[in-house]
Amino acid sequence: MSFLGFGKRTVRISVFGKTDVGRAREHNEDRFLVADLTRRIPSLAQEVREHEIGAKGTLMVVADGMGGAAAGEVASEMATDVIYDHLVSTWLAERHEGSRQFAFRLKEAIEIANAHIHGHAQRHTQLRGMGTTVTAAGVLGPAVFLAQVGDSRAYLVRKGETRQLTKDQSLTRQLVESGQISEAEAETSLRRNIILQALGPSPTVDVDLTRQQIRKGDTLVLCSDGLSGVVSPEEIGETVARSHDSSIACDDLIELANSRGGPDNITAIVARFDGSGLREPRTGDQVGHRRFRLHP
Repeated sequence: MSFLGFGKRTVRISVFGKTDVGRAREHNEDRFLVADLTRRIPSLAQEVREHEIGAKGTLMVVADGMGGAAAGEVASEMATDVIYDHLVSTWLAERHEGSRQFAFRLKEAIEIANAHIHGHAQRHTQLRGMGTTVTAAGVLGPAVFLAQVGDSRAYLVRKGETRQLTKDQSLTRQLVESGQISEAEAETSLRRNIILQALGPSPTVDVDLTRQQIRKGDTLVLCSDGLSGVVSPEEIGETVARSHDSSIACDDLIELANSRGGPDNITAIVARFDGSGLREPRTGDQVGHRRFRLHP
């Protein structure tokens, strides 16, 4: 299978996802999605768990719902469903397969999901105020595009080092960046779970769109704050490095979060990359939050 002018060079992904209610909550408001967009397969079937990235790419989404009653579950499920459906109806119909158009459609899908969730809540008074975070990773060739609203995270583990690719849209992150509190104070702040935006509460959202080049041997981890809130980036990297099986890595991450009390729902997607279409890691590679602008 060839794509994007890479000839016979390929990018392969080994991916798994898992969600757990945790130890403190009665029900799970998290949702996740893994899909081979090229073959239109949104599942964790074996043919998706191990596959070659095709011409239309691969999608991974983590959504952490919030709201009274079952509102959070409704919001997170709507988010994952609408994002996938929109990409299938638009991106898969595109004749132009450039990465910039892929990134545009990914961002657009999240904006459409926000409109759907907001409209649904307006029509159903018992769901007013519901919302969800979303972190979506779209892989196309040797690049991953990340589209985020809220504080679910994406980490890249490369050669034993773990870097956060996303930037929390939270009150504590804003206070750190303005110099009002330190990183250490942010980790223990009672306000660390206050997010500045989510899908649903407002008619529009500002999607944070970033891009990262993938290297051979990289591992991408997407997670809700039920994991990142109690497990450090270094521990996440160490945990995924202990196993070459993505499903076991997900189990180990969730078990670690639960051993710390499991104060929230816990969701993790672990994706490992290999193939002749990827370069080896190099000294000087830039890894981290890098805003991707759709228009030059």
